[in-house]
Amino acid sequence: MQGRIVPANAEWIEEAGGLLRSGALVAFPTETVYGLGADATNGEAVARVFAAKGRPSFNPLIVHVLGLEQAVIIGSFSATARRLTEAFWPGPLTLVVPRIETTDVSELVSAGLPTVALRSPDHPVARQLLKAAQRPIAAPSANRSGHVSATRAEHVAADLGDRAAVILDAGQTPRGLESTVVSLAGAAPVLLRPGAISADAIEKVLGEKIARASESGEHLTSPGQLRSHYAPNSRIRLNATAWEPHEAVLAFGAVEEHPSKATINISPSGDLIEAAANLFAALRKLDGSGAATIAVTPIPAHGLGEAINDRLARAAAPRD
Repeated sequence: MQGRIVPANAEWIEEAGGLLRSGALVAFPTETVYGLGADATNGEAVARVFAAKGRPSFNPLIVHVLGLEQAVIIGSFSATARRLTEAFWPGPLTLVVPRIETTDVSELVSAGLPTVALRSPDHPVARQLLKAAQRPIAAPSANRSGHVSATRAEHVAADLGDRAAVILDAGQTPRGLESTVVSLAGAAPVLLRPGAISADAIEKVLGEKIARASESGEHLTSPGQLRSHYAPNSRIRLNATAWEPHEAVLAFGAVEEHPSKATINISPSGDLIEAAANLFAALRKLDGSGAATIAVTPIPAHGLGEAINDRLARAAAPRD
């Protein structure tokens, strides 16, 4: 069944919902492009999305929800955010809002940022899949990183092969253009990505001009832009093979036990998918240990290890 293109009928949508709950990946159509979906509350499943796409770094993923009722237990919605959801949800508008600390959505979805990107799709198959999965779905476009977005099931199969358990086929996506992304994490709305909903339409609802990322500087807070990016308060020391008792330790694989302020092994078995799933939560916990320095043991640079090391390098970079 791996990578099988199947009709997007009720039977297969229900099957796909079960696959998502089991931790598998499912490709599905939205009104914009096909998405590669994972259970947003399952960190290992989310890590598999990055691995499947060959994503060079941990960029935030869009979380798909049925509507505002499901969204408000994941992110904090201001009056402005609610106005936009009333006007454009369900539809191709993604809102970046402050993340709620108590949400069970994986921290890997947010790439360690204090925000989360949410949208409510309008495509009937996407909505039926959300109901069948019974949880939010993290889903970037279903293509290899850097490739053209997929607007048909066969595009997904050509790009991702058997990386999705099933590909729900509903034909050509109606819009064929990714969702518009608006940040509401700051004092004023910022257009992060133009998309299927025009800036003019958004401005009409807001009653004001919306700043572009290039004008506001918001693009500088997106992953991959800053050398030092959302680092913990503790200093990060990379490729550590020994540490002092006053240091905290972020370990990977088989590591001998030595006295430390605190130690978390993000994958004792050396599984990079497990390590990616645990990375951000572990950094936060070690940062709260009171240690001035977090010593990080060596992590292989292949596969998801490249992205893990990229994130750690940014956390360890000199700060202003």
